[in-house]
Amino acid sequence: MKKIFLVLLSGFVMNASMAQSNEKTVEVGGAAMYPSKNIVANAVNSKDHTTLVAAVKAAGLVETLQSAGPFTVFAPTNAAFDKLPKGTVETLVKPENKATLTKILTYHVIAGKFDSKAIAAKIKAGKGTAVFTTVSGGTLKASMKGKKLILTDEKGGMSTVTIKDVYQSNGVIHVIDTVVMP
Repeated sequence: MKKIFLVLLSGFVMNASMAQSNEKTVEVGGAAMYPSKNIVANAVNSKDHTTLVAAVKAAGLVETLQSAGPFTVFAPTNAAFDKLPKGTVETLVKPENKATLTKILTYHVIAGKFDSKAIAAKIKAGKGTAVFTTVSGGTLKASMKGKKLILTDEKGGMSTVTIKDVYQSNGVIHVIDTVVMP
């Protein structure tokens, strides 16, 4: 389980060398992220994901996030974490809340490489909704609202993918605007 979290911190941007595999270069958080670097080395440069990086560190998951995967990560931005009730992040990163924090972070990860086309195919096959089992063991639903990919968590909360298909050597990352909760 811990190995999956390195994916959370994976580079959020591909470099031009990935163009050979028809995967476009994407920039996230104002910094280039390279598939040749590990997830942590890349994510620490994304100014939009400092809260996520801090949470992964607090959960003690940094050193375990270097596995081969593949994984699909829905990476909440700082603004997504800011939508949580005041004091939530500060409470979650306390050592006594490590298990809860870990469950929330692993809820943002699914095993396998699901880019937007693969997710869209599952949504079509599911007649409008795809259900994914997260690494935490919960379920996360994906659907489309116009051209927007929407995630719905177990509590009915919704998040929109704002940047899709950020390919990594060990999977793919989709940036989301709201933290999903198990």
